[in-house]
Amino acid sequence: MKYFITGATGFIGSHVAAQLIESGHEVVALVRDRERARVLSALGVKLFEGDVVNRESLLAPMTDVDGIFHLAAWYKIGARDKGTAYWTNVIGTRHVLEVMKELSIPKGVYTSTVAVFSDTHGALPDESFRYEGSHLSEYDRTKWLAHYTVALPRMRAGLPLVIVQPGAVYGPGDPSILGNTLRQYLRRRLPMIPRASAFCWAHVDDVARGHLLAMDKGRPGESYILAGPKHSLVETFEMASSITGIKPPPVRVPSALMKGMSFLVRPFEPFIPLPEAYTSEGLRVAAGVTYLGNNEKARRELGYDPRPLRDGLPETLRGMMNELGIKPEAGVSMNKGV
Repeated sequence: MKYFITGATGFIGSHVAAQLIESGHEVVALVRDRERARVLSALGVKLFEGDVVNRESLLAPMTDVDGIFHLAAWYKIGARDKGTAYWTNVIGTRHVLEVMKELSIPKGVYTSTVAVFSDTHGALPDESFRYEGSHLSEYDRTKWLAHYTVALPRMRAGLPLVIVQPGAVYGPGDPSILGNTLRQYLRRRLPMIPRASAFCWAHVDDVARGHLLAMDKGRPGESYILAGPKHSLVETFEMASSITGIKPPPVRVPSALMKGMSFLVRPFEPFIPLPEAYTSEGLRVAAGVTYLGNNEKARRELGYDPRPLRDGLPETLRGMMNELGIKPEAGVSMNKGV
């Protein structure tokens, strides 16, 4: 089979592309920077230069494919420049789905997120839940718009599209704000942990496999949550400590304090270049928020089976420690889970 993919240089997209190649498929990718896509080229992925915001650049690479994976997204929580979020996440998705219809492509998988549910306040919603309200970040807002005002209406009109919704995705090389928080911990520079924050953690290899399962077994018109098991940040860093021997930060910050900090730093953001995690938006997203979702439907219909965090975290931490040049504590073995 021949598949087209956007976002193939991203964290999840690169693993989707690699798994497609490993499965014997032909893969065509839209990339903005060929230099950044050298690894994909070495795998055998055929590259086309373009951008999802440029509709015309989609026509050639999407012609004569058997299916598409649309993963390209703007996701920079806490970034000062949010100008491209709407164009990439909303207009870019519209362009991809319009061309999919125009070229009569048999099936597509669109990567949404459980963040469209916003803060679930500890609940594990399923795919039928729909959040209505203000959003915690520009990423959440624009992905909500793409999901509910672009993808779903076209699915109801008959577009053979499947939506997948990852939760917190982790693994070696994770470039997200959560990955960078793990790196801060490993450097012993993480000052505090939000007391109530919790996520559904899924290893990037399992999430990528879930995308392939969605293409193979997913029912067009349906959504599937590709989240993993639920763990609070406190639990996650206690688990990390048992693996690495590095103590987690002793400070557990209550939600109200972080929300207050978010409010206080807002007036200074135009003048002080704060790290993304400590911007008003970064603090707001971390302030005891739970981004959660129930993966039972994906387990039942797709055969999705994410590994426990205790099995995936050691490999992730080893990879990050190698990346940072950090050696394990004396007497600590990081070869097994906890």
